[in-house]
Amino acid sequence: MWLEKVRGRERGELRARRFEAAARARRAASLALSNRKEFATPHHGAVNSLQVDLTEGRYLLSGASDGSAAVFDVWNATEYETGFIAKHRHILLVDKQHQNGHKFAISAAVWYPVDTGLFVTASFDQYVKVWDTNSTQVVMDFKMPGKVFTAAMSPIATTHMLIATGSADVQVRLCDIASGAFTHTLSGHRDGIMSLEWSASSEWVLMSGGCDGAIRFWDIRRAGCFRVLDQSQSQLGRRSPLLESTTENDHIDSIGPSTSTRSLPHKRTGNSKKNSPTMRKCQNLIHGHLQQRLHPGLSSSQNRATSHYGAVTGLRTTKDGMYLLSSGSDSRLRLWDIDSGCNTLVNFEAMRLQTGKPLQLAVTDDPSLAFVPCMASIKAYNLWSGTTFRAFRGHYELVNCCYYSEQDQVSLLVNYHIFGVNVSISTMFLSVQECRNFILAAMIDKFLYGLHQLQLLLKWYSIYIICHLVLCKPFLLGLPGKLYSLTILRKIWLKLS
Repeated sequence: MWLEKVRGRERGELRARRFEAAARARRAASLALSNRKEFATPHHGAVNSLQVDLTEGRYLLSGASDGSAAVFDVWNATEYETGFIAKHRHILLVDKQHQNGHKFAISAAVWYPVDTGLFVTASFDQYVKVWDTNSTQVVMDFKMPGKVFTAAMSPIATTHMLIATGSADVQVRLCDIASGAFTHTLSGHRDGIMSLEWSASSEWVLMSGGCDGAIRFWDIRRAGCFRVLDQSQSQLGRRSPLLESTTENDHIDSIGPSTSTRSLPHKRTGNSKKNSPTMRKCQNLIHGHLQQRLHPGLSSSQNRATSHYGAVTGLRTTKDGMYLLSSGSDSRLRLWDIDSGCNTLVNFEAMRLQTGKPLQLAVTDDPSLAFVPCMASIKAYNLWSGTTFRAFRGHYELVNCCYYSEQDQVSLLVNYHIFGVNVSISTMFLSVQECRNFILAAMIDKFLYGLHQLQLLLKWYSIYIICHLVLCKPFLLGLPGKLYSLTILRKIWLKLS
């Protein structure tokens, strides 16, 4: 099936976007517990936060409940164990023994979106700290009025460097890295804030989920929230990408307060000139009154709307910025249309979620799958039907966070010509470095087959192991390193023969 799509794309029968969507879907469907990559964690407590940097897609940042934060190199393994298991150890560690380390659990750890020179940690010790990756020193810190449950930075921001923080206090506070001070606070929640998410389509829109069960939308350029999601307001399924009713006002609605009422055109009468000033004045007053009354920050009915029957423990937007996925302590997942603010009524299958702490959700770039930590496993749900696609099991304790990254994965299809027979190896998704090593190993395999015809399968396995152990690292040394490795291999082969 996959080869047919590849050939169809080569012949021009399959469009590029459809081929990309098929490749992404196949990649997501082939996810499984890796048996060739292992991370040796230095944490002695539960891992509460994970994020791969947004610039290179190479460095993994983790924060744990023992107050430590670590950075791993996802591309280059620290060492290789027997059986070709790539073991990744931390290249940076900040723990309680550090002079500026956190005293209590780290609840969130996020990369600075522009580069990997800075990262931010939030902790239950009521501090949010900005770290310099090169010197492992604190650049600045912010004191909060309570336990900090979450912190977030906009991945698309170009005009500000704000850290949104949610704590046991009822206010969302924005910390500015440029000035080292609080810019302003966002008031509206009646309980602590457990989850925050920046919009993927506007750098000014922030979404917050509180322990009061409300999800609020904020435009940080204005006072007060401009929308509160209500689970009783719903629409059936996903909407079409292009709406006929989309106007300039609807586009403004994505970054500002929504007005569900629009002035209708009035019929002209004979005395329209005489009454036009009065009519205009009345229309302005009525329209202004309705707009003010419909503002969630002023309307008591909409201000008390809830999205979950309990605390909102997790928020995640799709990459296109059109939908928002939320989880609550009521063990429910809800998918929201961001433009209309309606619940899409996707019925996600039964699950059991943690209730006492924030959860980190993940969504594929398609978006087609949603990954949700469900007790000791991670469940992948179809985002549009709510059915369980697959359950990933491997942890022995509760899972608090998950992160999905598609960067630097290569689809590799290899055809071997062995003893006059074509052997096809199924498509694998590897990192760039692993792809280079695999291609080099394939070239060496072909070279060895050209030198000698294999007599014993055991000898071939020995050479294959040596190829990976000897040639993976000299690959970066250029041609002399490769020739030197080939010389060693030839000597070993002659001894084995």
